[in-house]
Amino acid sequence: MKNIERFNDPPLRALRAFEAFARHASVTAAAAELDITPSAVSHQLQLLESFLQTPLTARAGRALALTDEGRDYYRSISTAFSVLRSATGFVRDRSSRRQITISLIPLFGMGWFIPRLHDFLAANDDVDVTVLYANHRNYRSDAADLSIRFGTGEWPGYASERLMSGAVVPVCSVPFRRRYGPFRKPADLASVPLVHDEDRSTWANWLQSAGVRHVARLVGPLFEDGQLTLSATRASLGAALLRAPLIARELESGDLVKLFDQELDDGRHYYLCRRLDTDQPEGAQRLAAWLSEQMKDKRTR
Repeated sequence: MKNIERFNDPPLRALRAFEAFARHASVTAAAAELDITPSAVSHQLQLLESFLQTPLTARAGRALALTDEGRDYYRSISTAFSVLRSATGFVRDRSSRRQITISLIPLFGMGWFIPRLHDFLAANDDVDVTVLYANHRNYRSDAADLSIRFGTGEWPGYASERLMSGAVVPVCSVPFRRRYGPFRKPADLASVPLVHDEDRSTWANWLQSAGVRHVARLVGPLFEDGQLTLSATRASLGAALLRAPLIARELESGDLVKLFDQELDDGRHYYLCRRLDTDQPEGAQRLAAWLSEQMKDKRTR
């Protein structure tokens, strides 16, 4: 089978010369495109005819023209050359673009990053961005060029820059407030359903920081991450402690309301992290600079 395939494969240089000649209807033009001499083009045409054992060209006065067999053969191969050129152009275009990856926590991605990504892409149309979920349980498995992480800022192998405060405030949906409110003082929240984000102790800590001295057992479902907690809060399952910059759209639209200004800061914040084991791609450097600039007004919050 392999010998048969080799027998049927035409000499590619000769095939390329024939395609260029047939397309231009000129040996000289084909030679100019291929950057070879006209005599080299003629030689390649003869080589292909010898391989096919079929005359593809014939003299028409001083010029060279396609025979009927040559026209039929050109029509058959022109589609293949068109596909090759299209595929090659696609690969070259992709290689000329800057491919970068960034990993992030879902709530940060949906609440802040994705709504603003258009601005970065509009100003950097040669960059392709791939967005991945950050495995916040095990950041060591993260191989992205950049990552937005939540924690204390210490991750081996990474340089970290604080972007946004992780302080939380109490919020709820309008139907929830209508059903369980009004909430005139923080202690009013101790006896209503609460939504817990990753840790049930956060609500107890907030209530104590707000001056509530005796906190009984707090009820309500526990969710693994902020995005799930946000969905549960919008569904009126309870009041939640969330980070205001990441739910700005919900607060502005009135889907959620902030109950008190009292914040709880447990020392964990959002950080932009860069890997130290490899040079940053130029596109990733631009994205990092853009993120840093966008977040300047939030670093002190």
